[in-house]
Amino acid sequence: MQNIEPFSRWETVYLTNQDPQSIYYGDVIDEYLCRNTIYNHYIHPKWDEFGSKTLYLKILFVSYEQNFAIIELMGEWNDCLYNDIMHLKRTVVEHLADKGISKFILIGENVLNFHYSDDAYYEDWFNDIEDGWIMAVNFRQHVLEEFDKINLNYYILYGGQLNSVKWRTLSPLKLFAALDHYANSALNP
Repeated sequence: MQNIEPFSRWETVYLTNQDPQSIYYGDVIDEYLCRNTIYNHYIHPKWDEFGSKTLYLKILFVSYEQNFAIIELMGEWNDCLYNDIMHLKRTVVEHLADKGISKFILIGENVLNFHYSDDAYYEDWFNDIEDGWIMAVNFRQHVLEEFDKINLNYYILYGGQLNSVKWRTLSPLKLFAALDHYANSALNP
């Protein structure tokens, strides 16, 4: 698992540890020292921790002017045992929301499983962003089926065209523009 690393092509335009408004500002990453594990399997050191034992993330891009963040996730999203959504919301999302971020793009190609508990934190997150949205891009089908079991579609846009977004070929601003257009048409038919 240490070979799965976060997308790095956008590092020329944004690094979370060089963003003075980021919770990871000033972090020094030794790219050769694996420090975090998922079930005793070391993961690449570029993944950032936020309080979960099985889910890690990398904030790939933030635009405070356009109020959006792109976050890549890796691991097992386990609300049942570890309440990962609570950690994600309290540690990362609330910090970004305090900085004006109201549109969240979650990239989930490396989310291997999802174990749900309840939808309270998702509902809180959705209610906190008022005119914003939360979008799950390229999550695995079995993960989306678990999302469906607790009706996360009330709070998060996912599925359909969002399962095959070729996001790596775009700049973060072009990706956001395309997904914002999609969200506006989906939320305001």
